[in-house]
Amino acid sequence: MNQELIKEIAKRTESKIVFLVIDGLGGVAHPDTGKTELETAEIPNLDRLARESLCGLSIPVGLGITPGSGPAHLALFGYDPVKHKIGRGVLEASGIGVNLQKNDLACRANFATYDYKSNLVLDRRAGRIPTEKCIELCSLLQNKIKKLDHTEIYFYPGKGHRFVIVFRGDELSEEINQNDPEKDKLPPKVVQALNPEAEKTAKLVNRFLSTAQEIIKNFNPANYILLRGFARYPNLPSMQEKYQLNPAAIATYPMYRGIARLLGMEILSTGEKLEDEIKTLEQNFAEYDFFYLHIKETDLYGEDGNFTGKVKKLEEIDSFIPRIETLSPQVLVITGDHSTPAVLKGHSWHPVPFLLWSKDTPKNEVKRFTEKECRLGSLGLFPAKEIISLALAYAGKLSKFGA
Repeated sequence: MNQELIKEIAKRTESKIVFLVIDGLGGVAHPDTGKTELETAEIPNLDRLARESLCGLSIPVGLGITPGSGPAHLALFGYDPVKHKIGRGVLEASGIGVNLQKNDLACRANFATYDYKSNLVLDRRAGRIPTEKCIELCSLLQNKIKKLDHTEIYFYPGKGHRFVIVFRGDELSEEINQNDPEKDKLPPKVVQALNPEAEKTAKLVNRFLSTAQEIIKNFNPANYILLRGFARYPNLPSMQEKYQLNPAAIATYPMYRGIARLLGMEILSTGEKLEDEIKTLEQNFAEYDFFYLHIKETDLYGEDGNFTGKVKKLEEIDSFIPRIETLSPQVLVITGDHSTPAVLKGHSWHPVPFLLWSKDTPKNEVKRFTEKECRLGSLGLFPAKEIISLALAYAGKLSKFGA
């Protein structure tokens, strides 16, 4: 998609677009049944919509490339994920309302369970400790560690085992690797500089880790810290600038609120349940013309290898589709940011099922909202970064190009 062209022809209208993003939507076949999560689930409303919509399989970044949540979401909103790189730390920080400064280095952190004898990370998520315990541990660390090597350090609890650390000082670099091994029962990685200019930062972070681990090493199951997504604050054009939209976001997890905030969306306060998110959409539908509604649990079940849990969540989501339809958006997009097959227990490179409904979308031969069926849709395989232009077009928000 030509970004400058879209910016040139975008226009403000009263029509409304809803993006329902089912995190980790795509799957692969379970070895026992030969069916994916979508093929297994009873989802009559999504299946009906698929028969009435433009369908296809979107590619978040490129064929064969497994995306993180940040680049996958940027692509959904029409930002080139290769050109616009945002580290996880900035997304998490923005999501919980941290006001980052230009000399800040933010990173996402997990409390984890570590075996100091075997040097293995036993559980990267510390048993998914409750948020209250995360708050308690962050407070303890903040009281013990305020500054190292002339660099201020700030702790911001997130949700569950997740939190954010901000290093505030001069000449900090994001060009360092993470210590998170990304899989359980592996040793943590050593934080190293990826170029000579980052040596100072790598030494600082390693000193910080040693200091922090000495403080929490006896706090099982959260006795260790894993860091990833080191990033400085980016400079992105807003969706108002690019598309003439008045956008709002409904998301329960900090990172996704962070993405939305960085792109200029209004963050709407909501509860923890899907029912709460749908109510928030209903209550605010008159105030905005673009809604990003994010559902996280499908991704969590996929990462945990919980095939049945992901299926049940898809069925719950399906039950709320009629309430979204009752609002009568001009365009309803339903897709995921990436695939998280429960069989693989993690993000994958597999294309993502996609549908776009409007009163003007042509009928197609798709029978169900599944990976195989969406491949038969008129869009076939296509780049996720093209989704936003299709949505704008069907919502009547693009003028004619040229004479």
